[in-house]
Amino acid sequence: MSRNRFWLPVVSALVWLLGIFAVAATILPFVPTDAWWVRVLDFPRLQIAILAGIDAALALLVLKRRRRPVRALIILLMAAAAYQAAEVYRFTRLAPAELSGGPGCSSRNAVSLLIANVLMTNRDAEPFLSVVRQVDPDIVLLTETDGWWDSRLEVLATRYPSAVRYPLGNTYGMHLYSKLELLQPRVRFLVQDAIPSIHARLRLRSGALVEFHGVHPTPPQPDRDTTPRDVELILVGREVAADHRPTIVAGDLNDVGWSATTRQFQEISGLLDPRVGRGLYATFNANWPLLRWPLDHVFVDRSFSLVRMERLGHIGSDHFPIFIALCASVTADQ
Repeated sequence: MSRNRFWLPVVSALVWLLGIFAVAATILPFVPTDAWWVRVLDFPRLQIAILAGIDAALALLVLKRRRRPVRALIILLMAAAAYQAAEVYRFTRLAPAELSGGPGCSSRNAVSLLIANVLMTNRDAEPFLSVVRQVDPDIVLLTETDGWWDSRLEVLATRYPSAVRYPLGNTYGMHLYSKLELLQPRVRFLVQDAIPSIHARLRLRSGALVEFHGVHPTPPQPDRDTTPRDVELILVGREVAADHRPTIVAGDLNDVGWSATTRQFQEISGLLDPRVGRGLYATFNANWPLLRWPLDHVFVDRSFSLVRMERLGHIGSDHFPIFIALCASVTADQ
């Protein structure tokens, strides 16, 4: 009896603390602010849904349900779990796909892409290079590349004759390698002087032209809010909307597909997310199985259909690479 008397208050207090956190973490993102500590709560919606559900079950078992505060907590937890699950629902196989899919594609209309945040401090390039050899993509987009990575990536030059290399020591270096011809490749600084993005026009084997935007905006963290990230994504979205060409936007967006910013980006650009209706394909954090969410993205317009999408294995980074194979329904005169 004495043990129960000791542990019951401790467990009850823990249930209340976790419950208050889960409810607050659900309500705070409704506040119209770009404060990092609020916006970062967009990321773990699945984890918050699971936490709220478990805590509601524990509250039913441990707390005295006849008390109004307890009943209110349980109702709020169930509402939080339902809301958070609904936000993530589109990224499950239960939801309808946003981008159409097909079993295969003519090589003339096919384009495949590998995205990888290699982690600048990772000093073993071989796992990544092995992945490149394995999937043999047409396009390779790398983020967090510095001078060390630039030298190790030179081996890709023979297979990928077209390249844009912009190594940096601030974790925002970028490299783009392509088997396809790159027209008008350029490095741009859309919002911040030290944060580059890569833009080019791809010529598919059919002769059709596709606009490509490789981006890596800054994440929400204690020393910065989300304004630069949000602005960069909106600027790219507006550029896509104004261009009216077949388009691919890819990279480590430091945002999740269910956030208000990414939804706004999609609404402005008209681009589609191949993850919708297929799965989370969570790429970060590769080292924390219970805390993962999709930060590395590919968005395309309706000119494309999905042939294959796969989250690849560990490369020594805190991100998993993403591979995607697409089929373009565009012709050379476009």
